[in-house]
Amino acid sequence: MPSSTIRSISITVSDDAAAAGLPAAAPRRARASRRKAAARGVGQRAVLLVARWWPVLLLLPAVALLLFEASRLRASPGPSPPVSKSSLGRLDPTTRLVHGLREPCLKFLSPKGIENLVFPEGTRLNSVVKRIIYKSDDNDYDTYHSDANSTYLLQHAEATRFNLFTGFQTLPDREESFKVNETINVHCGFYSDNGGFKISDIDMRYMRSCKVVVSTCAFGGGDDLYQPIGMVNSSIGKVCYVALWDEVTLSTQESEGRVVDGNGMRGRWRIIVVRSLPFVDQRLNGKIPKMLSHRLFPEARYSIWVDSKYQFRRDPIGVLEALLWRTNSTFAISEHGARSNIYDEGKAIVQKHKATPEEVEVQLTQYRKDGMPDAKRLHGLKALAEASVIVRELAPVTNHFMCAWFNEVVRFTSRDQLSFPYVLWRLNMPGINMFPVCTRRDLVNSLGHTRKVKPLLTQTISESSTT
Repeated sequence: MPSSTIRSISITVSDDAAAAGLPAAAPRRARASRRKAAARGVGQRAVLLVARWWPVLLLLPAVALLLFEASRLRASPGPSPPVSKSSLGRLDPTTRLVHGLREPCLKFLSPKGIENLVFPEGTRLNSVVKRIIYKSDDNDYDTYHSDANSTYLLQHAEATRFNLFTGFQTLPDREESFKVNETINVHCGFYSDNGGFKISDIDMRYMRSCKVVVSTCAFGGGDDLYQPIGMVNSSIGKVCYVALWDEVTLSTQESEGRVVDGNGMRGRWRIIVVRSLPFVDQRLNGKIPKMLSHRLFPEARYSIWVDSKYQFRRDPIGVLEALLWRTNSTFAISEHGARSNIYDEGKAIVQKHKATPEEVEVQLTQYRKDGMPDAKRLHGLKALAEASVIVRELAPVTNHFMCAWFNEVVRFTSRDQLSFPYVLWRLNMPGINMFPVCTRRDLVNSLGHTRKVKPLLTQTISESSTT
């Protein structure tokens, strides 16, 4: 074969292989074996390490998850968890994260600054409403006590929760009550002397003496009464702390060693015992002191309502300055932390079994019929409020708002969060300050409650049958 047609093939042989007379593939197989052995050694060491340190490896993701959840809780506006009774005497500051920095939820004046505060002269808000007249059966005795009308009222009372305490508000009355005029004529509880909610003359005289009042209530014997903290010395003679109890609560508290002294006091709280509660539904009885403080304290200029499961932890005069005077407001209430829409709130109320689907549907159907918008904000404010703390000036404009709100609660469900946005929408009251949930946490500690329902229900049924 010619040399020019022969193709050359080159074979590379290492010097070691050539010297040993071995083919070139043998050292490659040897190196591969060493690499596999090394890999097996690394795997075995990894298994040993995992077997030795597996608790730490499991703990690390748990710690990371815990830190993540903690950061979410710090940023969350949801309801504050109950605190232990060991914190009742502590005034821990509450802060929130603003642009990466921690700031106080509400900036209060120093104790010296609070001591130097002077109450403003008259209301600071110019409102259309100047005078409010409360309807009662004394205004037209003959009409309301005629035989024909008594039959109508009896049928009306059986169909609704209106009674001789609330008065019998008709739908035309309801529509009239939402008209804003200089003089308002409206149902607002205490309609008749036979309506119940009886308070002794001594207690009534004390209540008339209050100019600034912090109030709460407990009906049914279940809620403990937590002593307020954070008061400046100069405020002691200016503020009344009033807790309204029924006879069941009084006997229950005394049986547990929480005795009221001879002056009707328990700590800072003046205990006012109410007899002949007008409703079987105790939640509805609780709306009377919550919403009608202007009727209970007719000479007071300011009121602060605190639900009984909370401990009030700030100076009341300082709270008035921070939430009303500083913002030129007459009414302050905290925003709802979980929802913003009335119809979403209705679904949540049903899901949590706080009202029946039927009664919620009746209420929302009426609101839709009235044109209530499906909105998260009304008149520039968040549509839903969390009403466990209410701070207000007892002026005609806020009294009108509270009367209308109370009548909605009586007419429909006891869930006041559901009726608040409707009244806000209808009245468009000026001077409302809706503060964030963080601020509410700065005002109160959430301590939970132990309401006892069964003895309460028995008591109220027997009372209602005698009034």
